[in-house]
Amino acid sequence: MPDWETLGYALADGVATVTLDRPDRLNSFNTTMTRELAALWAALRVDAAVRVVVLTGAGDRAFCTGIDRGDVIPQPGGRWMMDDPGLSIGPKTADCWKPVVAAVNGMACGGAFYLLGEVETILAAEHATFFDPHVSYGMAAAFEPMLMRARMPFGEIVRLTLLGNHERVSARRAHQIGLVQEVVPADELVARSQRLAAEIASVPPRVAQGTVRSIWMARELARSQALSMAKVYIGLGNDADGVAEGQRRFESGARLAPRVR
Repeated sequence: MPDWETLGYALADGVATVTLDRPDRLNSFNTTMTRELAALWAALRVDAAVRVVVLTGAGDRAFCTGIDRGDVIPQPGGRWMMDDPGLSIGPKTADCWKPVVAAVNGMACGGAFYLLGEVETILAAEHATFFDPHVSYGMAAAFEPMLMRARMPFGEIVRLTLLGNHERVSARRAHQIGLVQEVVPADELVARSQRLAAEIASVPPRVAQGTVRSIWMARELARSQALSMAKVYIGLGNDADGVAEGQRRFESGARLAPRVR
């Protein structure tokens, strides 16, 4: 893996930890980070050593605050054309179907939703907040609420988007509405996310990716269409060696001691 200018990267026991590393700019993405994120997801997609990814931001002020407004994004001419840099930074856009755990430390706003809209589960520090300031600055919000709509109840995403800078969603409220799956103290956030990722990484990679793909497909297709495709994902995602090992564990009587959340 190359040395990134705007990203931190570490790999241990099948878990890659990716850190948005522009804390002086609240981890906003500029042209360089946009290019590096797209290249990173493409690399992780084919790296057999990586089973699960933890995505976080450097420092404790922000996970990501969207596009860096000090950066210049070249645009094609004409009212009917627009190049949105955020559309290239998410894992699913890069066809990377390895599970991603987001660890949100501080603010997550605006373009951060390009990333959060394409992860599997979100953990948040107790001081984390979520908001979208577009309308407060005279800009219609479109891509961000579209990506987050599947993660939040309709009334919540509409309220978050239309209130702009007037209101922020706390980590506690985000957990109540299902946007966030776990809230932890800030100093435990990354370690807890990595432990969760390690548990996910303990299952066969084909099984994890087949499961992830089937769930995302079910979000986008009608129920009957999704169910008709389920057998295909089972056939492609099942791992013969993994099934055999699982059967041996079952027959041996060995069981994990689960947490109750």
